[in-house]
Amino acid sequence: MKKLLICTLLLLIAIFTVGYSTRKQTARRVLRLSRMRYRVSITKNIVIITPEGVSLVADHYAPRADSDFPTILIRTPYGRNHQNSNFGWYLEFVGNRFAERGYHVLIQDVRGRFESDGEFSPYFGEREDAEATIAWLESQTWFNGTIGMWGGSYLGIVQWVIAPYNPSIKAIVPGITSSDLYPILYPDGALDLGLAMRWMAVFDQLDRLKGKPLIYSVTFWQNVERKAKKAFAHLPIYDDDTVSLDRQIDYFRLWIDNSDPATPAWDEMHQPDILNHMTIPVHLVGGWYDFFLRGTLHDYDQLRASGKNPYLTIGAGHHFTTIASMIELQEGIKWFDVHLKGADAGVLRQKPVRLYMMGRGEWRDYDVFPPAQAKSIPFYLHEGAVLSPHVPQDESSDSYTYDPQSPTPYMGGTQFHLWNAGKRNNWRIERRDDVLVYTSTPLDAPLEVIGYVRLQLYVTSDVFCVDFYGRLCDVHPNGKSYNVCDGLVRVSAKDATLQADGTWCIEVDMWATAHCFLPQHRLRLQIASGAHPRWARNLCMDEPFATAITSQPATQHIFHDENHPSALVLPIMQ
Repeated sequence: MKKLLICTLLLLIAIFTVGYSTRKQTARRVLRLSRMRYRVSITKNIVIITPEGVSLVADHYAPRADSDFPTILIRTPYGRNHQNSNFGWYLEFVGNRFAERGYHVLIQDVRGRFESDGEFSPYFGEREDAEATIAWLESQTWFNGTIGMWGGSYLGIVQWVIAPYNPSIKAIVPGITSSDLYPILYPDGALDLGLAMRWMAVFDQLDRLKGKPLIYSVTFWQNVERKAKKAFAHLPIYDDDTVSLDRQIDYFRLWIDNSDPATPAWDEMHQPDILNHMTIPVHLVGGWYDFFLRGTLHDYDQLRASGKNPYLTIGAGHHFTTIASMIELQEGIKWFDVHLKGADAGVLRQKPVRLYMMGRGEWRDYDVFPPAQAKSIPFYLHEGAVLSPHVPQDESSDSYTYDPQSPTPYMGGTQFHLWNAGKRNNWRIERRDDVLVYTSTPLDAPLEVIGYVRLQLYVTSDVFCVDFYGRLCDVHPNGKSYNVCDGLVRVSAKDATLQADGTWCIEVDMWATAHCFLPQHRLRLQIASGAHPRWARNLCMDEPFATAITSQPATQHIFHDENHPSALVLPIMQ
């Protein structure tokens, strides 16, 4: 036994040694990166002082060669290297890969995070700090005057803050992100409670684990979820930071105190013309199950409307699987080779839009999103839980009761969650009494859906304010029901479109997808009035959401007849 253990240990050491020595070549083959050209030198702990005296700390990755190289600027709140955090390992990997291919790379902790001084307040102050950093770059002898910015999530937000305004920035690759943070925090006017609490818990865990060995991070995400869950059943929402983290978080209180997007606090963040100022090449990267998806597509639409021709790449993953796929790195190297180095544009794909076609399991290239071939086709709700392309006639309505004390949970989908986001079997949700389900007959031929999905409903409610939630699912021949896309609308009697007979006509934006329903599969629509905590539960009271602690059940009626043709509207490829 002892000899076996020794042999096993030696084998593991040999495997590790070979793997470590060939890690660069392995990464290149697996990620399909261009050839490495340079060895890399790293200068750590560079201090950059802002005009107001705040110290920002960065690491510089440089090719070991005397030549003219562009610079990639990456600014992060998650730790710039492995000594800061686990995410720092990822950024070290990225920094080395860019530098090996002829780029200076500056990776910086944003204000108030890790070694950088000051107070971290998401978004606010990022433009001034980026300007100070670029001014420092412009004073370096190795700087050639050309900057690209790269990164996803918050690393993408800081790109939008500065890119339209600094002439040294020549191209950007913002991934799984959005130029406007408010609709991400408050999608459809309802707080994304899961995002807010988990994001703050992530920072809490990063701070607790700073400088500790990797083994301490084994329970990182379990601890994040444990802390976040403390807040999900608590009221009022205003105190959720202290319930979850045992202290007040200033930026959380800022978000809650300014839930109305018209309040002055958002003026710096909400810049509707920001994309109109963009004159540089932009490559947007997203995921069909990413909570930033709607914002990513809105940025694409606005760039297109202002006469730009951005590239758009959307994969099948959620927030964290998109990061893990390294698609941002793959696309970023090619994008910067062309737009910062002047490489032949032939390295880029011919069509600017690339979408992962779920159901088919393949990538598709298009000129625009949505493709011109996609036409809006309604599938109507019918009695008997049927979904059909035929217009309903004289049919009775369906009803359900939503209880805020036991809100309909959210499963999979676009939530900020490491292991419970993305595609999931929905059987537990579909068995609930507060969920209506409508299903089509098995398909005879493939049905390809690419574009924005909408749900048009005729409803009534016995409360003043209520939510309506819709989810599209793909039911496989084995009966398993997998979510494709979903959305929610928060409505009240004062702003709903009132029909002559007293019903409300509402529309639910169910976001977007690229999905093929295969033969013998069925379409399924879920309707509910909760998707907690992806959207904070509606208490169905005419009270401020942040301080409300009382609730009441709500009974909803869904109409589907000749005068109330409730329908799921799909962008079907013709």
